[in-house]
Amino acid sequence: MKRQDHALIPARQGRKWEIGRHMRSLMVCSGIVLFVLCAAALDPQQSPNPNRPIHPPILTDPPDANAQMMMRMNKEKKDDFEAANTERRKQLVNDSAKLLELATELKTEMDKTDKDTLSVGVIKKAAEIEKLAHDVRLKMRLVVGQS
Repeated sequence: MKRQDHALIPARQGRKWEIGRHMRSLMVCSGIVLFVLCAAALDPQQSPNPNRPIHPPILTDPPDANAQMMMRMNKEKKDDFEAANTERRKQLVNDSAKLLELATELKTEMDKTDKDTLSVGVIKKAAEIEKLAHDVRLKMRLVVGQS
C-alpha cells in the first residue's frame, strides 16, 4: 500500500484511526515547548525581588535641588502670607477697639453739645473715626484666606 500524506490514516490492526508519524512528532515537540515555557514561568529565580522597589523610582526618589528650592520658596511665601495675615488681624482687633472707644467718646461729646451747635473737637473726632473706619475696611480686604 502506498503511503498517504494525510495526518490520520486508517489503522490495520483493530484501531479506527492512527496518527501519522509527522503529526506525532509535532505533538511531542509542542508538548516539550509547552513544558519548557511553563517551567520558565514558574522559575523561583524570576519571582519578585524583595530588594526591588514596588513603585517606580520617580515616585520614591527625593526631588532634585531645583524642585527643593522651589518648594522652600513656596513655603516661605506661604509663611510670609500667614505672618502678614496674623499681623493684620492683630491690627484689626486694635483698630476696632480704638474705633469703638472713639465712637463712645463722640457720643458723649454729642450729648453735651446743644441741638444747633457743633464744636470743632466733635468734627475732628468724627473725621478721625471716618479715617480709622476706612483703614479697618481696607485691612479687612487685605486679609487673605480669612476664616
